[in-house]
Formats: sequence, C-alpha cells, structure tokens
Amino acid sequence: MKRLLLLALLGISPATWAAVNVFACEPEWAALATEIGGDDVTPYSATTALQDPHKIQARPSLIAAYRRADLLICTGADLELGWLPALAQKGNNPKLRDGSPGHLEVCRFVTMLEVPETVDRSQGDVHPYGNPHIQTDPRNILAAAKELAHRLAQVDPAHAANYTQRLEDFQQRWQSAMDDWEARAAPLKGVGAISSHNGFPYLYHWLGMRRLNTLESTPGVPPSAGHLQSVLAGLKTEPARMVIYAAYQNERPAQWLSEHGQIPAVKLPFTVGGVKGADDLFSLFDVTITRLLEAAS
Repeated sequence: MKRLLLLALLGISPATWAAVNVFACEPEWAALATEIGGDDVTPYSATTALQDPHKIQARPSLIAAYRRADLLICTGADLELGWLPALAQKGNNPKLRDGSPGHLEVCRFVTMLEVPETVDRSQGDVHPYGNPHIQTDPRNILAAAKELAHRLAQVDPAHAANYTQRLEDFQQRWQSAMDDWEARAAPLKGVGAISSHNGFPYLYHWLGMRRLNTLESTPGVPPSAGHLQSVLAGLKTEPARMVIYAAYQNERPAQWLSEHGQIPAVKLPFTVGGVKGADDLFSLFDVTITRLLEAAS
C-alpha cells in the first residue's frame, strides 16, 4: 500500500511499475497471483467466473494481454484446449512457451483424478489427462502457490525475496483456513450429491462427499429430458441430499430436479467471483462450505 501511495505521488501508475505481467487463464489463478505477487505483479484473468472455461474465443483483448505477459498460469489438462493454442499462435510470446519458466500449468503439480484409460469422441468432453477442475480442492491451491512463487522468482529474480515471504505468509494463512474449513465441513462426509456437470470431483474427494449421478449424460452436452427423468427415478433407490451446479452453468436442469426430487439446488461459485461474497480465494471456500452445509442441514 505504501508503494502504491508513493507511485501515485510520483505520477507513476502501478501497471507501469509492476515487474511482472501475469496472464491467468482462470480467475482463481489471477487471485493466487495477487496473493503471491502482491505489488510486484499485474494479474490479468482471461476468463470470468460466469464463463465456461472450456469455451472462450481468442479475442483481440486477450491476444494483446498475452503478448505483454511475462508469465502464464493456467490449469492445463486440456481445459483451455479450445482457445489457448490459438491465442498462443496469434500472441507469439516466447516468454510463455511450454518449457520456459514463464509457462505454468498447475495440473502438472497436483494429483489428477478421473484419468480415463481410453478416450474417444463418443464420450463427449472428456479430458485425457484427468478431470481439470482442480481448483475446488484447496490443497491444490497450495501446491499451485508453491510453484507460482518459484516461477515468479525465476522470471523476476530482483523480487525473489518478496515472493518467498508472501508464499510463507500465504501458506500459514491458507493452512489455518483449511483446518477451519475441514472442521466446519465434517457433517458433509458421506453426503451424496448430484452434479449438474462433473465439475466437483476434487471438492467431493477433499470433503469425503459422494457424487451419485450427473445431470449431463455426456460431458459438456446439455441433459435431455429422458436423462433427467432417469436421474429423478434413481433418487428412489439412492437418495441424494442436494443437486450442485456452478455459477456459470444453466440453472434450469438443477432447479427441475430440485423441484421434482424435493432436494435443494446449490449454486456454488466454482471460482473467485462466481457468487456474491466469493471475492477472493479465502471467501471462495468460505461461501462454498457454507452453502453446502445449509443444503445438507
């Protein structure tokens, strides 16, 4: 904050002074860059919480941001396959090429779930490297923070000590928050839920919840009326406590099942900014846990 005031007095914008321009593919990684980078970075998020991260276009504004970036942080695991390769080709930024310190795919530093043995087009939107929605487990956020601090120190060695200090502070605050979340979420262990899209396996794995079914019969394809009826019928033999959907998704299938199955429909932020109050990484999980507990009560 003192630096920002000094810059203002000198007539220098923070964007001009910042050492590292960070291009984040998703809002969670932009938020993490803010935590670890502080005043030494200028983060840019290519997507918002109300967009499907699979389906983005390489707009001119994204190309411009990509060209001026010093570091790229994305989920990887083909989550951005539909738009990032085109963006990389048009942006042509050597700093962000795969294999360079400025290219960070978080999926390479976490344990991937649901890695398929075989993949073909008939399976729909299936990812060969595993389910890419890793940000719903806070332990993956911690792994990403460690690697991000390392990469920032590589591309900006002049501020390496700052990144190390902020990482240590973040780790302490994050571990304390995780302990609190896990204690609060203890009643969710074993709770069965239905997902609108298979976007929460890491959240379920972390909390010990069970995914009983998915409203999409084929990943990435809107559910048919017949499939919704079959999911509803399945509640008779395997009752669910809630149906969960992400903020960017169409709420109507979940609301239909909620009404006909008489179970709560839970809108989760999925990432930073998804719902009111989920304004940073910490409040993202605060809101998520609170909404799940309210539905399960």
